[in-house]
Amino acid sequence: MEAGLLWFCNWSTLGVCAALKLPQIYAQLAARSARGISLPSLLLELAGFLVFLRYQCYYGNPLLTYLEYPILIAQDVILLLFVFHFNGNVKQAAPYLAVFVSSWFILSLQKWIIDLAMNLCTFISAASKFAQLQYLWKAQDSGAVSALTWGLSAYTCATRIITTLMTTNDFTILTRFVIMLALNIWVTATVLRYRKPAIKAE
Repeated sequence: MEAGLLWFCNWSTLGVCAALKLPQIYAQLAARSARGISLPSLLLELAGFLVFLRYQCYYGNPLLTYLEYPILIAQDVILLLFVFHFNGNVKQAAPYLAVFVSSWFILSLQKWIIDLAMNLCTFISAASKFAQLQYLWKAQDSGAVSALTWGLSAYTCATRIITTLMTTNDFTILTRFVIMLALNIWVTATVLRYRKPAIKAE
């Protein structure tokens, strides 16, 4: 029973994450706009993903408990490039990408660096959600933001709470996923609240 649940959570998470950002990318392409998407939120999310992946690799945790992160990082990079493209300044993405690539190597130089980064990772990821929430509250328009993407993110956090409890039981990782679950649900609800059809109906 437990093995079956673990298998389902791992593989469903991986499957969902393989297409997690595709609704957001599609929404952007369909709208030909990055309206509603917070650049600081996206950069902070990417930083949080990078730190989390490096931490898992550094400590040799089971591959299936974090295999989705390289996929999420790749999708976030594509999303980031589209945001810069639709804002008319693709070249400005280069410094950010250079910082992220160099950070991968810097994080593993010393144990204390990766441990400190992981402890800050939850705050970084939470800050990314709050940046998106603040953007939505200010604009009162979810624009090209995909509620499906945020809803799927909430699902993956829920499954990762289960897999963490069943495998590493790492308190730092568990705390991160609980907080991210709550914030992803909050962002999803906010995106739905500020959908244009809902505003017109009022």
